[in-house]
Amino acid sequence: MLKKEFPDLKAIELPSYDIRYSKKANSFKLKLLKDSPHLLKTIRREKKVIESLIDDEHISGIISDNRFGVRHNSIPSVFITHQLRVLSGGTTWLSSKLHQSIISKFEECWVPDHRDLNNLSGDLGHTEKYQSSVKYIGPLSRFKKLNLPKKYKLLVILSGPEPQRTYLQEKLLNELQSYKANVCFVKGIIEAEQLKRVKRNITIYNFMTSQELEIALNESEVVLSRSGYTSIMDYARLEKKAFLIPTPGQFEQEYLSKKFSVEGVAPSCTQKAFEIEMLNDIKNYSGFKNVQYNVNYKKLFSLF
Repeated sequence: MLKKEFPDLKAIELPSYDIRYSKKANSFKLKLLKDSPHLLKTIRREKKVIESLIDDEHISGIISDNRFGVRHNSIPSVFITHQLRVLSGGTTWLSSKLHQSIISKFEECWVPDHRDLNNLSGDLGHTEKYQSSVKYIGPLSRFKKLNLPKKYKLLVILSGPEPQRTYLQEKLLNELQSYKANVCFVKGIIEAEQLKRVKRNITIYNFMTSQELEIALNESEVVLSRSGYTSIMDYARLEKKAFLIPTPGQFEQEYLSKKFSVEGVAPSCTQKAFEIEMLNDIKNYSGFKNVQYNVNYKKLFSLF
């Protein structure tokens, strides 16, 4: 996807964490524990890649988007995350402590959110117990709000690791058989070529580039998607109304969907419980709002 977005920039592939979610939500923590040796091995491998990269490319600074091993002691390294607190049920205190320990190895931690109460990440990105090196840089989004005529009643955007992405795709396509209005359905499968097919009132894409997705978002009345934080920031920038379905067993997404439902911003439900009639609830919610957050980028990047 990055190569498609930035064809003129050099791209270097790091070792993959290869995270796949369990088929059942209650097996999520057990699978993460089982996969932890592979995760630690990958972190060691990516450290070696970074060492050679710094020498070969003369790198003077690093911004790591939740890559634990992408840092180096000889140059300023920043960790960017909205999770100062990592929710994991009864072990939240432990997962948060471990994550904060990783963050502390970086010069700074940039949190893409507002510092004050009018924020998007809630308890995830705001904790009094950990303030070391944290800088709030405001929500980030690649999109702009455009004044375009509405083409779709509903935009469906799928994302995230398998097999849950496929499970949701199959469920939604089945539910949408009784839906009468125009739908744009983006599967979120990155392939060599973009594929498009029209099935009655539903236009289906395997993926969209950023520019195409920006237009589709602006042309749609409401959005149905996962409750991932990147999506939340996009909806706030574009001031969209949305229905959120968290990935089963992913505590972060479950927390965010509940937070915005309680605040009257966007309705949500579990993947298993979703029925197409629930989209009618969207009209009773305010939708996301864009709140300006001024950042002195010259001062922020002076670290490098």
